[in-house]
Amino acid sequence: MERRNTTLVRAGNLEIGGHAAVSVQSMLNVPAWDIAGNVAQAQVLEQAGCQMVRVAVPDRDAVQLIPAIKRTVAIPVVADIHFDYRLALEAVEAGIDKIRINPGNIGDKDRVKAVADACRLHGIPIRIGVNSGSLEKELLAKHGHPTPQALCESALYHASLLEQFDFDQIVLSIKSSDVDMMIRAYELTAQQCQYPLHLGVTEAGTERMGLLKSAIGIGSLLQRGIGDTIRVSLTADPVREIEAGFDILKALDLHTQGVQLISCPTCGRTNINLIGLANQVEQALRTCKKNIKVAVMGCVVNGPGEAREADIGIAGGDGVGLLFKKGEVIRKVPEDGLLEALLEEIDHL
Repeated sequence: MERRNTTLVRAGNLEIGGHAAVSVQSMLNVPAWDIAGNVAQAQVLEQAGCQMVRVAVPDRDAVQLIPAIKRTVAIPVVADIHFDYRLALEAVEAGIDKIRINPGNIGDKDRVKAVADACRLHGIPIRIGVNSGSLEKELLAKHGHPTPQALCESALYHASLLEQFDFDQIVLSIKSSDVDMMIRAYELTAQQCQYPLHLGVTEAGTERMGLLKSAIGIGSLLQRGIGDTIRVSLTADPVREIEAGFDILKALDLHTQGVQLISCPTCGRTNINLIGLANQVEQALRTCKKNIKVAVMGCVVNGPGEAREADIGIAGGDGVGLLFKKGEVIRKVPEDGLLEALLEEIDHL
């Protein structure tokens, strides 16, 4: 798919926009006073594949989180700051890789300039975060309520505050818990600027609904080439956000490292415990880095044919199953040996 052309921004060792791959990020949810807990969670997220991690910096004491985290992980760290511009300046001095801020809520132009100048001097980009719950009173009065156009206007207005001070290393995010509003707001913004866009459905919900909303909102935009970095916001373990983010990218062939699993929904011809088998395969291959497509099909009638695009697959039968590659049957395998046979073949790929 053809991706939207954007300016290139660098946060630490990570490129955002330009021709860079879409990156997946998350946010620490350990209380800011718990430095050891934040450090430990950052390490777990990095191991899970997180490519950039955001940490809340609500007060001056929390600034010490930045060097503590950066000493233990190699991925860029983003400081999430609201209202107090001095925290942004201290985060910069502490070695932060990126600032997330809303220029409109940190005070007058002198404060905005101070942050822009400090970030420019240290080569630090700024993500402007706008959402439907933080719209300015003037925009709410103009539009009556949060709308896609209001969100777009807010994001571009805040970007203009930084542009006044010759700062253009900007990433925009325009989030809403309303999926349709979020999609339309990003569409409008993508048409009116070349800044990289950070995609997300804010307050998406618990894991079940959050995954659905994010897949629709983030996935539909990415499919049209809009979006440069993403976060799947879930009321869940942040590791699940990383897994979900990469699953969305894999579904669109925007990330090719790791297994892409396909499996049939079962029907009356299924004579094996396909649901259990598919879950076992998924769990066994969770850490596999091979760029392969694996199929788990319920029957031998049309399993190999329907999954002929898979690199390797199994299809269940009545006490026996088939092991196949690219739709071609390799051999029959007893039902209780299907998982082992599949994993052995994958080891040899």
